[in-house]
Amino acid sequence: MSEEFLSVTIDDKRYSFPQGSKILDACLSVGIKIPTLCYLKDVSTNASCGICLVEVKGAKHLVRSCITSLIPDMEIKTNTERIRKNRRINLELLMANHPLSCLTCDRNLNCELQNLAHDLGIQESRFPATRKKRLPLDETSPAIVRDPNKCILCNRCIEVCASVQGVSAIDITHRGTESRVSTFMDKGLGNIACTNCGQCLLVCPTGSITQKTQTQEVWSMLSDPNLVTLVQTAPAVRVALGEELGMEEGSLVTGKMVSALRHLGFSKVFDTQFAADLTIMEEGYELLKRMKEQGVLPMITSCSPGWIKYIEHFYPELLAHLSTCKSPQQMFGSIAKTYYAKKAGIDPKIIRVVSIMPCTAKKFEAKREEVDGAYRYWKEENKEYAEPFFPDVDIALTTRELGAMCREGGIDFSSLPVEMFDSPLGESTGAATLFGSTGGVMEAALRTLSEVVSKKPLVDVNFTEIRGMEGLREAKVALGETEIQVAVAHTLKNARVLLEQIKQGTSPYTFIEIMTCPGGCIGGGGQSIPSDAAAREKRSKSLYREDVRLEIRKSHENPEIQQLYKEFLLEPLGPLSHRLLHTGYVVRGVV
Repeated sequence: MSEEFLSVTIDDKRYSFPQGSKILDACLSVGIKIPTLCYLKDVSTNASCGICLVEVKGAKHLVRSCITSLIPDMEIKTNTERIRKNRRINLELLMANHPLSCLTCDRNLNCELQNLAHDLGIQESRFPATRKKRLPLDETSPAIVRDPNKCILCNRCIEVCASVQGVSAIDITHRGTESRVSTFMDKGLGNIACTNCGQCLLVCPTGSITQKTQTQEVWSMLSDPNLVTLVQTAPAVRVALGEELGMEEGSLVTGKMVSALRHLGFSKVFDTQFAADLTIMEEGYELLKRMKEQGVLPMITSCSPGWIKYIEHFYPELLAHLSTCKSPQQMFGSIAKTYYAKKAGIDPKIIRVVSIMPCTAKKFEAKREEVDGAYRYWKEENKEYAEPFFPDVDIALTTRELGAMCREGGIDFSSLPVEMFDSPLGESTGAATLFGSTGGVMEAALRTLSEVVSKKPLVDVNFTEIRGMEGLREAKVALGETEIQVAVAHTLKNARVLLEQIKQGTSPYTFIEIMTCPGGCIGGGGQSIPSDAAAREKRSKSLYREDVRLEIRKSHENPEIQQLYKEFLLEPLGPLSHRLLHTGYVVRGVV
């Protein structure tokens, strides 16, 4: 046997594993499931929960399999009475301080703590609570709610914030029985350098961190006969909503989603992908303008609100590198309450725009003061007409929230017919579909830029060199007779690498795409849980299949976009486009 492998015995069977393997990983690789709570593959091995206990021959005590490495000829037992008893005790101790409010919890029936208690046969907790007082909720964020009373101190949220995003907005504070996960000086997530990305809530095994739910506000809009409530849906939602409603991971449910939204009562069902195509037009021409006029380069995409807040907090000196384009969500709101309002003859004051997003940070983005293009447009048209103030996007719901509304509305999702989006803000291209996966914005932009510059149709629209799940990717691309170097990054930790290059003056790139979440929007904080690497991979593949399926695959060929410019905007980067579709940024502190 190679010296790179070692032989061990697990439950009386002989196996060989690579040197350095942990007991937990080795067992999982041969189909032996060891229960865990604090463990998170490739992110957290805190070993705080004590649930993954196993017996090792010769060891005085049970060992924690997530941090214990294999040694040659190790003999391991994973299922004995002693192991089961101690796992139950440790779980009961965790549950002693946990409020048993499962029926009203946002994570009911999708909670790792609840599932594990069931699997281990726990029907009661025999231990008294050590925490004597109920801690207040942290509701300072517009996107995320923290309930410290449900926290089991597993450290997952801390690790993902620090090691995946490089933000470290939260940590363990206080001591002993008063220990809890909190922010600097208990200021709350809304008052520190939190990007609202929601990765913490995706990995929370309980309901300690959840999105700030706004479904009841939307129900109120839908029931108001005096309002016209429009809805837009992001690309990544259509490959995750099915999971939320009992279908296989990565199921592409575009047509059923449209049907469900009509059943819920929305006046019109539109597609954020329409605005993604619009974003490519504005962002693409902005890049060409910067290249021609020796503007600030590299230019960095601005579609991801978590990423925008990150650079505002940590690298405000580099804000000039951001594209001034609003995100597709906000572009859609501006166009819906101006162009569409005029075209449909509807008073913009009674229009409500609801967006369905894979992202918790979109809730924060919708409330930004800088994204009020439609209001400013109407105020300039008629000062009295625009009063009182109205935002471009009224409410942003997550994929999970839409799933909850479908269940509450009694919708049998799997039996719904396939329906089409409404016009004129519902047609989109394959390029826009790719916005949902890391590298997709870059690929969509390159499809259009290549043809605009060369004035020739692409032989192959697929830019496969920038696809994939590697954290950082780069490529050299020809735009006519000019070759540019581009880069793609997902997660804020990887974004930091590219920002440091720019800061030091060593960046070789002309154009950079950055997405906040692992895998891009398919791994957003508002997506169906679990949202692990396997789920993200399936969602991404579905988006690429949708791209190939669509007849039009380049943003500039979208006929509704062409009509929008002809009838209203006139030209990319024109005066009206700047008023409605572009924005500025804010310098924020790091605390």
